[in-house]
Amino acid sequence: MSKKCIIDRFEGEFAVIEYGRKAFDFPKALLPAGVREGDVVSIQATIEKVDTEDIKKKIDDLTKKLFRD
Repeated sequence: MSKKCIIDRFEGEFAVIEYGRKAFDFPKALLPAGVREGDVVSIQATIEKVDTEDIKKKIDDLTKKLFRD
């Protein structure tokens, strides 16, 4: 699902983005090149299932090493 947001302003390495009645900081590096104040952008998040499973396995392995007898 994609949500449309407005670029309010830039502060350092972040864009302040308005979504509804809320504003939040978002890394400029993740926005399209050439984006400017006042632009409307769509933000979409996806779950990277393979990466998620890899991270879970690494955490599980570290936990086992930490708590083994």
